Amino acid sequence: MKQIKPPTASKFTLLRQLCNYIPSHLVPRLARDTGVAAKARTFSPWSHVVSLCYAQLTHSIGLNDVCDALQLNSGPLSALRGATPPTRNNLSHANKVRDPAMGEQLFWAVFKHLGELSPKFVSGKAGKRFARRFQRTIHLVDSTTIQLVASNMDWAKHRRRKAAAKCHMRLDLQSFLPRFAIVDTARDSDAKRAREVCAGVQAGEIVIFDKAYLDYEHLADLEKRQVIWVTRAKENLQFIVLEAFPVKECGTIQTDELVGLANAASREAYPEIMRRVTAWVEVDGKERLMEFLTNQLTWSPESVAELYRCRWQIEVFFKQIKQTLQLADFLGTNANAVKWQVWTALLVYLLLKYLAFLSDWSNSFTRLFTVVRTGLWRKWDLLDLLERYGTADGHFRYLARPDQAYFPGFL
Repeated sequence: MKQIKPPTASKFTLLRQLCNYIPSHLVPRLARDTGVAAKARTFSPWSHVVSLCYAQLTHSIGLNDVCDALQLNSGPLSALRGATPPTRNNLSHANKVRDPAMGEQLFWAVFKHLGELSPKFVSGKAGKRFARRFQRTIHLVDSTTIQLVASNMDWAKHRRRKAAAKCHMRLDLQSFLPRFAIVDTARDSDAKRAREVCAGVQAGEIVIFDKAYLDYEHLADLEKRQVIWVTRAKENLQFIVLEAFPVKECGTIQTDELVGLANAASREAYPEIMRRVTAWVEVDGKERLMEFLTNQLTWSPESVAELYRCRWQIEVFFKQIKQTLQLADFLGTNANAVKWQVWTALLVYLLLKYLAFLSDWSNSFTRLFTVVRTGLWRKWDLLDLLERYGTADGHFRYLARPDQAYFPGFL
């Protein structure tokens, strides 16, 4: 691999340069608006945000991990707009009593600010585009479950011995950025959250979701708003074929039909005609026959299948944030602490994606995360660091050798 020169020196640490993308006026204003400022005495809201961001960037596994590390680096930390290191009790109490709505509003405020600085960052026009021939915004809707410990998180119990939080997400396929999110317990089904998640989708745009979000009254609402939707049909779907279109004998498309709902209650909820397409789709290396529904009646059946195939990109997004950010070990056991940590994880993801945009990062998000994490307290120019590592060529995969497959005690 090519030797990479050291990055240019800077007056500021990498952590300070990253946090500088959060406007200085945002946190104090949101703290006042949400009532957090009234509950903050010695541990300021800004210090709280910085501490949680640091916990995400370093994969801290507990309160002592965060507090001890920031105490040892209190000098460079104080240069970050006067942030102070927390004690264990201060951080635990802040996570417990401060309204996590501030973390949610902070994420969307920073999202808006970065969009004003770089419109192409939030539009996705500067990056990779999936399904290029669909010249309209494509939204992906899904949820991910964050497993919690049932014995000390009673508020999150959704079964007898299981507890979990759930994040419902609407993701912009072009920019690969969240456009709407709900962080709550896993008690409610996805279908109950469908209207709330899709409320911001505009006429002419496309929304794609799994059959867990299938609700006929919601589909009728999307149809009335002139939103194009694509989903999977449930196994017990009862329908009447109104018109069948010819398909290629050797193609992946098996059927292409215009159908109406046969069940009286379902037909009352959604009286319109819908498109039913069945196609062979490769999932985990195996061909599976899938049944799709849509209100788009004129596109080719291949386009419908391709659109739903794009839905798997939101699974990639969830995989990215769960494998890189700290969403496994939580700094508190109450609902506020979990929500604070999830919203801070999304904020750190947003900041890192913006760095990738500015530096034309060409490697994976995981590699971006590890490069930034490695030198948080180093005084390097952050964009220069990413430009050097983002454009480095060579073979990055570790290649094993047969002589390394040795286990002690086995011949």
